Amino acid sequence: MARRSSLDAYMKEHMSLYIFVGVIFITGVVFGAIMVNALSMEQKEDISRYLGHFFTLVNQGSLDGEAKVSFTQTLTLHLKWVLLIWLLGMSVIGLPLILILDFLKGVLIGFTVGYMVGTLSWKGLMFAFVSVVPQNLIVIPVLIVCSVTAVSFTIHLVKNRFIQKKGALLEPLLQFSGITVASGVLLVGVAMFEAYVSPTMMKWVTPMLVTLGIG
Repeated sequence: MARRSSLDAYMKEHMSLYIFVGVIFITGVVFGAIMVNALSMEQKEDISRYLGHFFTLVNQGSLDGEAKVSFTQTLTLHLKWVLLIWLLGMSVIGLPLILILDFLKGVLIGFTVGYMVGTLSWKGLMFAFVSVVPQNLIVIPVLIVCSVTAVSFTIHLVKNRFIQKKGALLEPLLQFSGITVASGVLLVGVAMFEAYVSPTMMKWVTPMLVTLGIG
């Protein structure tokens, strides 16, 4: 009961920040999807050639032996993103940069899914569903929680050092750092999924895509 009460208090205090960060992320997704229409024909052909090569590699199982390398690269990328949010949250000037990171993450996802759907129709949607959606069901909430916590800590930092000029920072810092560490642990599982499970799921769809003769 006490834990639930604590969670309710946390959500009540931070709900406006979650809505704000969520809107920024969704705006990034929409912007990324719109960017697909701004690509030149040459850029679309270059991306199509790359995708065609990638689909062929997945279909042939050429990526099966790269799981360990993929795990390391994916985990490093995820941890760098979370660590960057943590570092930015420790400084006052980092607040807008955190929001920019959330926007850019939305742009990347919106562009990726938008291009696949726009180019490959429902088959592209299927590929996006097995290659992009599963891991991002965890990654996106993790990044949003980290971002909200970072923004909240930065606001607390400003209040207690520049406005009220009093108050302890240890407890908010420990909470902020604890959430960052917990996020890192979750992202280890996400990286394992992307490296060892995702390629198998992509193999279910790539035979259809290879027959399209992309690239």
